[in-house]
Amino acid sequence: MRKRIKMIFPVPMSEATRPLVESQLPASLVRADIDVSFVGAGQVMSLADSYYDMAIMEAAVIQAGVKAEEEGYDALCINTVSDSGLAALRSRLSIPVLAPGIAAFHTACMLGHRFSILTMWPRWYPLYRKTLKEYGLESRLASIRSIDVRPDTEALLQGKEEVVFAKLLEAGRRAIEEDGADVLVLGSTTMHQSHAYLAEHLPVPVLNPGLIAYKQCELLLDLGLAHSKLAYPDPELIKDAAFSR
Repeated sequence: MRKRIKMIFPVPMSEATRPLVESQLPASLVRADIDVSFVGAGQVMSLADSYYDMAIMEAAVIQAGVKAEEEGYDALCINTVSDSGLAALRSRLSIPVLAPGIAAFHTACMLGHRFSILTMWPRWYPLYRKTLKEYGLESRLASIRSIDVRPDTEALLQGKEEVVFAKLLEAGRRAIEEDGADVLVLGSTTMHQSHAYLAEHLPVPVLNPGLIAYKQCELLLDLGLAHSKLAYPDPELIKDAAFSR
């Protein structure tokens, strides 16, 4: 029986953005027995550049995900390393709910002793610190390395490969040589275009968080597993109207 996975991108997707976002799942890695639907969230663009923006993105992701079970999806995958809405949607839903931060950071811990996060700009540091503290993984973090380039929510890394890839490569090398990282994690699903280049040129595993979260959704579906309802109890009353206009 075919399974359905809903992938929630944390901001609205335009016709130009959609193929760039969807390309993080190469056709060769999408199974024939699984249908994947990418959906954008919210009404406004957000760069998650502040706690204010992070709250807006959290609400947008929750709104886009609360009906997933009723819509017939078998799993939900949040497509942002901020893991926006993860705990709330695990409480609201019984189907597996995964996100890139929790998936990639724990995978990094399985593959090495200490990992570094390669990111676009320092304004994203608070979202990593928040989730790492929640997951109890602060001691496994070697460093966060930023190339200080403002993200582009429309083109992602397209057209900037020559400059951005070189800066990420240098940041990765410094994380390994100076910070002691033995695994590297890309700090955003919007950076997936750099993954193949970095994986080829660096001597340690480089993790593409969006793809890892998606594949772990497949794993949970195959094994018949989902999050613990003791850890994420159902609400006494369903209040989905709070997330609609």
